[in-house]
Amino acid sequence: MNIGIDKISFHVPNYYLDMTDLANARETDPNKFHIGLGQDQMAIIPATQDIVTLGACAAAKILTTEDKQAIDMVIVGTESSTDFSKSAAVIIHRLLDIQPFARSFEVKQACYGGTAALQQAHDYVALHPERKVLVIAADIAKYGLNSGGEPTQGCGAVAMLVTKDPHILAFNNDSVFYSEDVYDFWRPAGHDYPLVDGHMSNQIYIDSFTRVWEQNKKVNQTDSTDYAALTFHLPYTKMGRKALRAIYPEMSEAEQQRLEARYDEAISYSRQVGNLYTGSLYLGLASLLDNSDLAAGEKIGLFSYGSGAVSEFFSMTLMEDYKKSLTVEANYALLADRQALSIAEYEKMFSEKLPTDGGTYSFSDSSDFAINKISEDIRYYNK
Repeated sequence: MNIGIDKISFHVPNYYLDMTDLANARETDPNKFHIGLGQDQMAIIPATQDIVTLGACAAAKILTTEDKQAIDMVIVGTESSTDFSKSAAVIIHRLLDIQPFARSFEVKQACYGGTAALQQAHDYVALHPERKVLVIAADIAKYGLNSGGEPTQGCGAVAMLVTKDPHILAFNNDSVFYSEDVYDFWRPAGHDYPLVDGHMSNQIYIDSFTRVWEQNKKVNQTDSTDYAALTFHLPYTKMGRKALRAIYPEMSEAEQQRLEARYDEAISYSRQVGNLYTGSLYLGLASLLDNSDLAAGEKIGLFSYGSGAVSEFFSMTLMEDYKKSLTVEANYALLADRQALSIAEYEKMFSEKLPTDGGTYSFSDSSDFAINKISEDIRYYNK
């Protein structure tokens, strides 16, 4: 029985900042961002939107009434939760009118959470093949104005519906994973922004990839020629490229060029959005599917990484006529129709925060699933 991704969609807010404008404002060479990081634009989110807004918008694009009746589980992978107790999944479950007899919960392990959720979804459908699982990877990456990490910020959500007999991709049940207790990136309670050892984080990322790659070759008896493309977690698009190139010595030049071309297709969306944390790998997957001419039956390798650190390499196989289930034009339009912000507008939007004094406040953001009121520290959303 094939189990996998039947539908996939993503959502980002309606605002972005051009990285040239940010570079000029920070008095640095724009090529440091466009070439050095591989980033062209950064998605910006207003205070009246959060991971609930992002996740609900992403999922609403792909779910039918029939899907909502068949979904038994809603899992949100995130490290941007607004509540230490109640999960965003419970709120999204209600906003989307999913049938009530369902499990709803969050998964957290830095940027790996979305993959953990996806693998849990696979296991559930394997035991309950007539049911469906909604997986959402949603995050808001913030490091602070004028900080070293500022050009690697971003936000958004990717929604995936996991079912038997999927229309897009099927799991190959070949996962290999690796855990190592390190402090390359972490955010203790009480900190608005993460603490980062940038050099260590980059090195652990590459080391984790080469370790699971070698383990994958050993366990699954594969090499690069078995994959039509390799996709990566993308804190910034140059990072995944560094990891890919770390295994180039074992390949021919023609093989390197083939995988590099597929990599460029997989980072198209992320160059325009920035870091989605848990959703970054899957935004890259969506970009690859939308922008490549891959054939049914071909295999895609996926490298997931979450600081702290957990990593996983697994593969999925493209289904027959998978292109018919993609939302390519809608995805292009979502990115093209956004509003560019000036530096002043960006800094103002970045600095705005919702009140936390327990009072009652109303807001005028009419966007789908945006926050329209806060009262007694409860967020109320447009539906």
